[in-house]
Amino acid sequence: MWPLLRIHAPAALVRPCYVIFEPLDFVARLAALVPKPRVNLTRFHGVFEPNSKHRARITPAGRGKGSKKKQAATDQDERTPAERHAAITWAQRLKRVFNIDIETSEKCQGPVRIIACVEDPAVIRQILEHLRKKESEDSQAQRPPERAPPQIGLFDEA
Repeated sequence: MWPLLRIHAPAALVRPCYVIFEPLDFVARLAALVPKPRVNLTRFHGVFEPNSKHRARITPAGRGKGSKKKQAATDQDERTPAERHAAITWAQRLKRVFNIDIETSEKCQGPVRIIACVEDPAVIRQILEHLRKKESEDSQAQRPPERAPPQIGLFDEA
């Protein structure tokens, strides 16, 4: 079977145009359309390009070559190169992407310190099973003692 490609022609042409490819040529042309890995598909030009000296003035975040924040940070930055190039934390990613702030307490609005990041599925399963067991024990402990339903007509005057 030969791949058949229909080309949309201007309305002035009466008949639609078709191109017949050999299978290997068709796959080669499709493969040429697939972008290379880790390449940005959006390219910015003019004042929006990354190296534009005016980009910091027009973007909401104020990032770019002419950024005053960047100039001030380079003057006062005392961090090591490893600290400057470190990836953002999971808490910062959750806040940025899903607007979930796990760095502040829901009850008192105070700061929360993250002490561990558990990624092992077996450990996560154990923690969740323990919490479910504890929750069921707590719900049973908080129930009032059972009693008989009220008897209607026991103290009614006859």
